Amino acid sequence: MSRIRGKNTKPELLVRKLLHAKGYRYRLHGTTRGGRLPGNPDLVFAGRHKVIFVNGCFWHFHDCRVGQHAPKANAEFWETKRTRTRNRDAEQLLLLEHSGWEVLTVWECELNDVSALEQRLDEFLDTTQK
Repeated sequence: MSRIRGKNTKPELLVRKLLHAKGYRYRLHGTTRGGRLPGNPDLVFAGRHKVIFVNGCFWHFHDCRVGQHAPKANAEFWETKRTRTRNRDAEQLLLLEHSGWEVLTVWECELNDVSALEQRLDEFLDTTQK
């Protein structure tokens, strides 16, 4: 468990690379000039008041095949840990939304279709839509 990173993961780096190539600029890991945001979002677009979380499917209990895999060894521990993570994510999402932030969660499995991911990111970050 100590070798599992929470920051600068491969999925996060891929999303950052895609966005940077498109000209988007951001702050990392929940930092703004006003301090830290709840949940330490992976990418913060302070001027747009938007944040992006890049979540691993297994760790955050996504509804895809990988996220629904339940380990056989020490099953009760993993169920408790993953449920706690899911509940914490929901609380942090509410805190951010109540503070006026728009939130997008990118799941690890979405990285399999890069063009669809790029379109989803563009739609989320496009300021002309509203």
